[in-house]
Amino acid sequence: MMMTTERRPLSLTARVMVFVALAIGISLVLIGNLVLGAVERHLAEQDADELAVIHQAVAQALQSTDDPLRLPEALSRAVSGHHGVYSQVWNDRGQLVFASLGADFAQAIAALSPVKRIHADNLTTWHIDGNSYRGGITRLVNDRREYRIATAIGMDFHLHFLQEFRRSLWLIMLLTGGVTLLAAWFGVHQGHAPLRGLSDEMRSIQADRLHIRLDSRNLPLELQDLAAAFNQMIGRLEDSFTRLSHFSADIAHELRTPLTNLITQTQVALGRARTLDEYRELLYSNLEEQERLAKMVNDMLWLAKSDHGLLKLVQVPLDLASEVRQLFDFFEALAEEKHITLSLEGQAPAVSGDRAMLRRAISNLLSNAIRYTPAGKWIRVRLSTTINDMVALSVINPGLEIHAEHLPNVFDRFYRADPSRARQSEGAGLGLAIVRSIVETHGGRVEASSDQHATSFTLYLPAPEERRG
Repeated sequence: MMMTTERRPLSLTARVMVFVALAIGISLVLIGNLVLGAVERHLAEQDADELAVIHQAVAQALQSTDDPLRLPEALSRAVSGHHGVYSQVWNDRGQLVFASLGADFAQAIAALSPVKRIHADNLTTWHIDGNSYRGGITRLVNDRREYRIATAIGMDFHLHFLQEFRRSLWLIMLLTGGVTLLAAWFGVHQGHAPLRGLSDEMRSIQADRLHIRLDSRNLPLELQDLAAAFNQMIGRLEDSFTRLSHFSADIAHELRTPLTNLITQTQVALGRARTLDEYRELLYSNLEEQERLAKMVNDMLWLAKSDHGLLKLVQVPLDLASEVRQLFDFFEALAEEKHITLSLEGQAPAVSGDRAMLRRAISNLLSNAIRYTPAGKWIRVRLSTTINDMVALSVINPGLEIHAEHLPNVFDRFYRADPSRARQSEGAGLGLAIVRSIVETHGGRVEASSDQHATSFTLYLPAPEERRG
């Protein structure tokens, strides 16, 4: 079985250095070629200028000398004083008229085509007996005589110079590239110093120091957004950690009460012999506490699934008015027992949602309203449509006012605006949390409002697509 290993991504320094190395390498190669080309061009122009002077002197000697016997001497004087420059003259019959010492350009005369004027762009290089020459062939017509003039300059010195210059240039380029890369690495290393400091600060933040925030004022501009995002993340973590701590304490508190009741009742029952009816009453009492525990555990499991996105909606068209009336039938007996009147008002279009979940949400609101509504009062369920095409369902009941500072938290788990109600209430403080989870799963939101006259809990659900369109 072949095992594959994951390639580690390049570090930021390595990535920058690779890019810098490529940029420097390409730049130095281009600069080196440009410099070499400029030097070679300069040498070619120098050679062309000198060869043009020699060609002009030879041409003048040919034009000013009529005696063929004196012509070699005149041509020799024309080219004298120019070291490393060679010239040969051939007549139209292919006879050599004059040749500088040390060069034989017969092959070049036969192979190359003559040019009108010698300049750097039409110079030709040829090799004879291991030596290199650069020059040109011109044609001169004088008194019906045609001459071919081969003028060239020895290139061995130039080639040796270019070879040494090229070696020195590339050595300088390599040293320059190395120094530049070293400076770039040092600059990148120093540039990453704030990032390393930021990492050290992040590493120092532990679970017991979630209140610490990074100071972005002294950071470079590129790291300020990172520090701000990290601070926001730490803020969310601190809030979640605080909620988790409170949640754990609330769970322990909520579970302790029914467990204590079970243990106490069992200990009392075992303290002495009891009649059958007394044992039956004890079992019924224990069953109530056990059912309360079971409901609490089921609610917490449901919320845990909701938090992890494990709940799957079975969406169908729902008429909220019809669903509310059916729930009224279910709560009618409990409401009549407390002499509470249930009423439905308003209307709203059908929504798409999971019937069981939305019934549970509305049921929790009705149960909560009945629990805290004084006897002989009323509970109204109001349906409406908002200006932004949301379907609103409000459950309104009179009762004690919930103060404004408690309203943002009433949908939190185990939260009670009046702690004294915890011992009197039958619920575990999870009902409204389940309501919010259900509504948010449907893409909606919940709100609560309260004053001296009434308390209202409102569900906002998305309207059907065709209505919004």
